This record gives sequence, structure tokens and C-alpha cells, in this order.
Amino acid sequence: MIIIGEKINSTLKKVKPAIENYDSKTIQDLALSQVKAGATYIDLNAGMFFNDEPERLEWLVNTVQEVTDTPLAIDSPNPIALERGLAANKNGKPIINSITDESERFKEVLPLVVKYKTAVIALCMDDTGMPETIEDRVTIARSLITKLSAAGVAHEDIFIDPLIRPIGTGSHYGKVAIGTMRKVKEEFPNVHVTCGLSNISFGIPARKLMNQTFLVAAVANGMDGAILNPTDKQLMTFLYAAEALMGYDDYCMEYLTAYREGKLDGYEPK
Repeated sequence: MIIIGEKINSTLKKVKPAIENYDSKTIQDLALSQVKAGATYIDLNAGMFFNDEPERLEWLVNTVQEVTDTPLAIDSPNPIALERGLAANKNGKPIINSITDESERFKEVLPLVVKYKTAVIALCMDDTGMPETIEDRVTIARSLITKLSAAGVAHEDIFIDPLIRPIGTGSHYGKVAIGTMRKVKEEFPNVHVTCGLSNISFGIPARKLMNQTFLVAAVANGMDGAILNPTDKQLMTFLYAAEALMGYDDYCMEYLTAYREGKLDGYEPK
């Protein structure tokens, strides 16, 4: 599983003041804790700083790179900020978070993907908005994959995000997300499938329970990347078990290693 650590995001109460005050220690501690917990990438977002987001995002990139060589996900709706972050990147191939099939957004972001030879998260959204059905989302995914491939982006560098909408706003949204994941993975087996996991539970109680259950269902239907909090030990425990059950963990080696290292919540090694 490709794990994109979500904790350095300016929308979070602890993170916004750290970015605002250029608090390197807080940012670096967040980065290192996610790496230690198993993050494959560290997502960096300074989007709450509308007036100087490019400078703030560049600072985040440089600050995190001082303490780890873990690859980064450069996360912004602003192409100027994206380029500042990408230009500062030294930690191998980054992921751009994100591109859509909206004509303006695609036109702005694709040149950055090509120029910096990045991977890219591609959201199932186009100029008509956020689609309601599995079929419409798969159609957009197909369009994005076709266009990105034509520009020279390998399937292995494309992460399709079906767009996770809270089930509290529509009881069909869990089924739609899972169905989209399954169909995209069946049609494009070398393309990655990812999502912002916790979006599914926004606005409802016992969010952790919903996130854990959704994670297992998503893994069972083709998700091989997730934007989540890797320091959530309980959530990661469900991930190790789901991967083993679905045959993604040869001879359960990752699961067994996690057990021996005390990473499975509630199960101390004997």
C-alpha cells in the first residue's frame, strides 16, 4: 500500500499556526512521526494562506527535506504554488496533488507533471462538476488516463481518486466510491487508486469506526494508495490485516513484521 501522510495540512488546527509562525520543529516532528509510522509520501499543503501560498509551500518543502528524504506530495489548487514547491523538491519523484478533467485545471497542471516528471493524483471531476454515478466517474477516469498517457505519463505514475463524498450527505456515496475503485482497477490494472480516506465520515459520529470499515472495503476493491494519518495505529492495524487478507502481502510478511514490532493496536508481541 502506498501511504500518503496527510498530517501537514494548513486546514488542521495544529498545523496552520506552525506554518504561519515558520515553526520548523513542529513541522519536522509531524513529518518524522509519519515516516516512522510507515508513510510512503508526505503530503504538504499550505492552501489556507491565500496571499502567500507559494512562499509558504516552498518553505514547507525545504523544512521537511531537512530531516527526511521521503518523497513528497505537493498539494495545492494554485499552479504557481505547485511550481514553487516542485522547484524546491529534492526528494526524488514527487506526486502532484492534484489534477482534474476540468479544462482549465488540466491545462494548468499537465505542463508541471511533464516538466518535473512527477506522478499525479487525478480526481474524477470535470467541467460538469462532481459526478453522482459510478459510470460517470469511470468515464472521467478513463478520459484522464487517456490524456495523461498521451502526454507521456506512465500508468504507474497515475493515481485515480474517485472523489470521496461524505455518506452523511448521501447514503449512496460509499457504494459509488467503492464501485468506481473496482471498475478503474479492473480496466487499468497498472494505474493506482487512491483517496482521501477520512472524507467518507465527515459530519457523522464515531468517525474512526467508519474510516476503518471503509478502508477495508476500499482495499478489497482495488485501492492501493491512501491519503490518511499513518500515526493512527488502530487504522494502520486494519490496513495490515486487509492487505494480508486480499493477498497483497506475500506470506503475511508485512503483517507479521508489524506484529513483531508492536505496530498492531491491542496486540503485543509474545
